[in-house]
Amino acid sequence: MPLTVLQTIPILRSFDEAKARAFYLDWLGFSVDFEHRFGPGMPLYMQVSRDGLVLHISEHQGDTSPAVRIYVRIRGLRDLYEELIGKPFKFDRPGLERPDWGGTEMTVVDPFHNRITFAEADE
Repeated sequence: MPLTVLQTIPILRSFDEAKARAFYLDWLGFSVDFEHRFGPGMPLYMQVSRDGLVLHISEHQGDTSPAVRIYVRIRGLRDLYEELIGKPFKFDRPGLERPDWGGTEMTVVDPFHNRITFAEADE
């Protein structure tokens, strides 16, 4: 049977639940799909999603390293850009860029130095 990839879900490191929620939920507009802790006061592991993009956010030390970068191809980049610059968020003010290879990109940086580059191809 040939391999069938169903979904890829990046895991991003978090060190502060309140900052993660402010960035991913309040500013980027993701919704929480589930949250898990092994017990009270234990690190948070949660899944967030928006428009088909699913991310896992983890406070667990061994799950991943901070300062990773993910690349997400989308349609509607300018609309997302307008949405984000219209919201107050003092830690990140993204811009639109035109890389040498074409298209348009916007990179956002979370409080833990993880970067998400949203990219839209030229039509």
